[in-house]
Amino acid sequence: MTAETSFSQAPPPEATRRSRLTAQRIRSAWIFLTPMMLALALVAGWPLFRNIYFSFTDASLTNLGAAQWIGFDNYYSKITLPSGREITSGLLVDPEWWRAVGNTLRFAFLSVGFETVFGLIVALVLNAEFKGRALVRAAVLVPWAIPTIVSAKIWAWMLNDQFGVINDVFLKLGLISEKVAWTASPDTAMTAVLIVDIWKTTPFMALLILAGLQMVPKDIYEAAKIDGVHPVKQFFKITLPLIWPAVMVAVIFRLLDALRIFDLIYVLTPNNAQTRTMSVAVRENLFDFDNFAYGSAQATMLFFIIALITILYITLGRVRFDGGK
Repeated sequence: MTAETSFSQAPPPEATRRSRLTAQRIRSAWIFLTPMMLALALVAGWPLFRNIYFSFTDASLTNLGAAQWIGFDNYYSKITLPSGREITSGLLVDPEWWRAVGNTLRFAFLSVGFETVFGLIVALVLNAEFKGRALVRAAVLVPWAIPTIVSAKIWAWMLNDQFGVINDVFLKLGLISEKVAWTASPDTAMTAVLIVDIWKTTPFMALLILAGLQMVPKDIYEAAKIDGVHPVKQFFKITLPLIWPAVMVAVIFRLLDALRIFDLIYVLTPNNAQTRTMSVAVRENLFDFDNFAYGSAQATMLFFIIALITILYITLGRVRFDGGK
């Protein structure tokens, strides 16, 4: 091989410089990410691992250090009675747990669905040019700024069956003939919780969607107006596809929060089987009933259910709004 051939096969100086620069950026990224990843492992990874471990033991609050390994008995086990009859027990066959799962999923999908629609409407209004828009934007965010516990207590007084303002107004308008226990009745408890959650969290959805609307170039609408495109068609063909990533982010944030709902349910409808969610069931077993191992199994199932729904949502969300890949 001649010196000329060897020189021709060597990488150009520009490519070598880019390669070194890329390697340096990767090293810098790892240097900055490592502290965060270590902190995340300590505050999230280790507690999660311990929770999963306790779900395979007979742990209780009084004997965490002496917990014995029992395998999958908290999830599924078969017990043979002295009579020879075999019964099954465990989380996977617990009807109360699956009722809590159903309540959580129903609450999550209904609340997030309505909040997305209402949030989109509010965002479109706030994105328009009108006098006093800044004041309206600040007023819309007030429900979201109020702490959840405070909102729940306010609505608990308003929905009270004896002296709540909701019953008083509905009676005067003739919408109801007698006072209704909105948060205690099995027929209205879930509806009451949904109304409070939608009222409080719709501004959050509107804020995220509004950020997406602000990024849409104005000249696109001007061109569509010149071409005579109807405003409704502009929304479905221009606005919605362009803000779809922002809607996706807003929905995933709210869905994760809704699947973990606890405080609103705990304050508004305590001890109500119709609104008992997974988080409420976990808390009851961990602390109220001192069934720590079983509560850990429920918490583990809650984690995997949320992870599964999140993965499915992100995977399906990769499909473009217009149906293409």
